[in-house]
Amino acid sequence: MTTSASAPTGSEGAITDGTVTDHLVEANEHYADAFTDPGMDARPVLRVAVVACMDARLDLHKALGLQLGDCHTIRNAGGVVTDDVIRSLTISQRALGTRSVVLIHHTGCGMESITEDFRHELELEVGQRPSWAVEAFRDVDQDVRQSMQRVRTSPFLVDTGDVRGFVFDVRTGRLREIDPA
Repeated sequence: MTTSASAPTGSEGAITDGTVTDHLVEANEHYADAFTDPGMDARPVLRVAVVACMDARLDLHKALGLQLGDCHTIRNAGGVVTDDVIRSLTISQRALGTRSVVLIHHTGCGMESITEDFRHELELEVGQRPSWAVEAFRDVDQDVRQSMQRVRTSPFLVDTGDVRGFVFDVRTGRLREIDPA
């Protein structure tokens, strides 16, 4: 199944005319032609920040019934709460008024199939050890709990009372809430 029907592709789904970036820029031209300024600022209407995996199968706005301007969306590999996620959440809360945090991991995540050895292999290949941790995990539920704990205990966040974590099932589209205990 493909979701980018407008891009000319060959038999294996590869873009055959120009680069992917060329197609994105062209799509933006069409978007901009019909664009009207919605007149919003950067403060999310629902005062919520969603932290989720970068997996292309997660259409967060559709899955959560969100519209443009409703939330801040922070995505990374695994949807784990890293120092950079805390940085973004801190700015989201302190400068832009969000109060709720929703964490979303998912079934079949690639972070369950790699290990911290990835960093070592990368160091051997490029000659420099990455400064970041891979944050791989084996148990998605436990990683959601760990991410909730990282948010709840961060001294930089002003509102940690409404922090909830979920696992999104990529086959059914349903969220399963994770008990923080």
